[in-house]
Amino acid sequence: MRISQLEGKRVALWGWGREGRAAFHALRERLPGLPLTLFCPQAEAAAACAESAGALQVESAVTGEALARFDVVVKSPGISPYTPEALQAQARGTQFIGGTSLWFSEHARADGRLPDTVCVTGTKGKSTTTSLLAHLLRAAGHRTGLAGNIGLPLLEVLDPQPAPEYWAVELSSYQTGEVARSGARPDVAVVLNIFPEHLDWHGSEQRYIDDKLALVTAGHPRVAVLNAADAHLRALQLPHSQVVWFNQPAGWHMVGEVVYRGAQPVFDTSDTPLPGRHNRGNLCAVLAALEALGLDAVALAPAVRGFRPLPNRLQLLGERDGVRWVNDSISTTPHASLAALDCFAGQRIALLVGGHDRGVDWHDFATHMRDNAPLEIVTMGANGPRIHALLQPLADAGRFGLHAAGDLPHAVEQARAALGGQGGVVLLSPGAPSFGAYRDYVARGRHFAELAGFDPDSISAITGLGVA
Repeated sequence: MRISQLEGKRVALWGWGREGRAAFHALRERLPGLPLTLFCPQAEAAAACAESAGALQVESAVTGEALARFDVVVKSPGISPYTPEALQAQARGTQFIGGTSLWFSEHARADGRLPDTVCVTGTKGKSTTTSLLAHLLRAAGHRTGLAGNIGLPLLEVLDPQPAPEYWAVELSSYQTGEVARSGARPDVAVVLNIFPEHLDWHGSEQRYIDDKLALVTAGHPRVAVLNAADAHLRALQLPHSQVVWFNQPAGWHMVGEVVYRGAQPVFDTSDTPLPGRHNRGNLCAVLAALEALGLDAVALAPAVRGFRPLPNRLQLLGERDGVRWVNDSISTTPHASLAALDCFAGQRIALLVGGHDRGVDWHDFATHMRDNAPLEIVTMGANGPRIHALLQPLADAGRFGLHAAGDLPHAVEQARAALGGQGGVVLLSPGAPSFGAYRDYVARGRHFAELAGFDPDSISAITGLGVA
């Protein structure tokens, strides 16, 4: 649905975070006379009224009956369409869309194609992969837009001038279905991996997988770049797309620290700034995507050395009293925590895990702790007690030290004490969202930096967002 198609319809916004504000400003710019109602919590209502200069009618009570008064509800990504209120309104004919869908509809050609647009998704690694893609495109001299879930809502770059040659767009599982519903067909879609996540939003593991994969199963990209090492992706049949595999010997893959294209060694990643082997492996996805765009990926690969790693992703903050502090606040699944641990194998690690409890299974994590545990583990947050109970038998068997903390400050204190002044790594890789305790993972990472004795402002910026 294009923005112009909202003319004459009863339209509401749901959510007044950055995405909601971006939707408001885009609609107001394109359709200045369109009446708009905003559904948001009472605490945000005053700010919404002030920012919109009174151009919004604000309601704080969200019910199915209230939502059903509207033809279209433009909702923020964090609001699930599977809530009882949304389902009730949908049953009565209300259409729910997001800013992602509007942006894709606006940019698609008449046949639905989105030329020179690369969409990247995956349970982990998607932000670094998308940013790295934009970095290499710019290194080749191409004006490139970097936006989406990475931290810049697409509607904030609805119509940049001059227009970029390429778009690198990160999509979360909240947004991938929006692409399919927009009727747009991305030029290239990259899927890195699939692990259970966001089960509270999606309602089940299978629905999460289906929503995540909608980018390629329903979005019908011209080229789908898929990870051959992922069982969910290997099982896909995509008759409407050309499929390019990475992480297999015939395509882009790694042997040790060296990236290969088929049998040809291309690039040694050992001296690159990419944090973690999984991120260096995702370089293979980026190079495959560049080739799908018709570019010389072999020639561009060495430009990765100029890449600046993103904050909150295996970010080395620095050293204090012999202890290195690593901020991996973006980690919201147990699998991400395991990947982070692998980066520091053989070192004295105090790992901080836990946060918002959305029902994700930690048994696989516990299994890995039998043989690959850090020196110390500190559990914290709402799901901390559940993780702690799961790990207690292994701690009792002497596999690692186990400590319980009520919150992040207490966890940092416990980790510092557990290392006993003998050096090592304090690794915040919580494997869970920050909801409840913090606004988002960025706020959690900033607090961790402050507790460790570092300036949070100096570690928070994502470089390269927007069009350049």
